[in-house]
Amino acid sequence: MNLELQYATEADGLPDEGSFRRWVEAALEDEPRRELVIRAVDEAESRRLNRDFRGQDRPTNVLSFPFEAPPGVPSGHLGDLVICAPVVAREAREQRKPLEHHWAHMVVHGVLHLRGFDHQTEEEAAAMEAKERALLAAFGIPDPYREAA
Repeated sequence: MNLELQYATEADGLPDEGSFRRWVEAALEDEPRRELVIRAVDEAESRRLNRDFRGQDRPTNVLSFPFEAPPGVPSGHLGDLVICAPVVAREAREQRKPLEHHWAHMVVHGVLHLRGFDHQTEEEAAAMEAKERALLAAFGIPDPYREAA
């Protein structure tokens, strides 16, 4: 797996490359020969991207940009994840979760989106959340959808 990390923020508590790599590899499961980019950003960049690509004028925790190669062009690039470090830190505090656990959840969640998982319907959400729970449990991370303690 080829992983490019881009740190475009000065935020504290950013995971190291080894952590990102472990979480991505787990979420890729049977697709280990893939390439992707993870970009950790500040709120301004997240807000701009969320506004421009999703029509929501606010920063968000993770944005997934799947890549589709043009017909006839072979590519192992799965896509890009943009994760807003300040939003992840704030959510972890609000949800009373360790910051590392929430980062792991955002990476797993984003990679699953890149793989085609979604949560637009109740059935899709149930399937995606079950997959997230199982992947995170392998790291000893509790159910990310449990109520805050």
